[in-house]
Amino acid sequence: MEISWQGHACFQLRGKHVTLVTDPFSPQQGDSLRLGKLNATIVTVSHNHPGHNYVAGVGGNPRVVRGPGEYEISDVLITGVASYHDDKHGREFGRNTIYVIHMDDLVICHLGDLGHILQEEQLEEVADADVLLIPIGGEHTVNAAQAAEIISQVEPRVVIPMHYRSSIAQGTQDVANPLDKFCREMGIEIINAQPKFVVTRTNLPTEMQVVVLTPRAQSSV
Repeated sequence: MEISWQGHACFQLRGKHVTLVTDPFSPQQGDSLRLGKLNATIVTVSHNHPGHNYVAGVGGNPRVVRGPGEYEISDVLITGVASYHDDKHGREFGRNTIYVIHMDDLVICHLGDLGHILQEEQLEEVADADVLLIPIGGEHTVNAAQAAEIISQVEPRVVIPMHYRSSIAQGTQDVANPLDKFCREMGIEIINAQPKFVVTRTNLPTEMQVVVLTPRAQSSV
């Protein structure tokens, strides 16, 4: 499987037979990035916000998955897990759906705009995740410290941070950016970003690895 980050919470997972896109974002959603041309078999939407639900921006007439439940599409098994966009049971920002995606003998977990530490019932659903796609920015999501705690709950083999603004996208380092805070919380050195990550069941790292991806989306400024 090839995993690429488009920016924000949008990833493209390219498997052997299926391509899945998570949380495509609208050019009107206020970010400085503009979604590039994407095609997919499946699109998942964590919540109904322009930064996450721009299904019209994805070609290929994909099947769209919205909300909690169990789905089977093109031999891909997806479980949508109910969660919240904040730590007040959704009273501030509403609900969020975590997706656990079984694809190409791997388990990918996309946390969407999760706003709280995982509860027991959520952890049961995501505990088998091989690859965890986790927000770290702290703006309407968990912050770097909370993300590190969630990672210790799940214990995935690969962690890919998302939903943060970083000067790495412009080829520079900013010591105050969320990625730096996240690396410090994880006790690791700042990692060089790479354009994509290729993973299979046989080459999963034996010890947990943090992978930083360069957003592929085009700047709109």
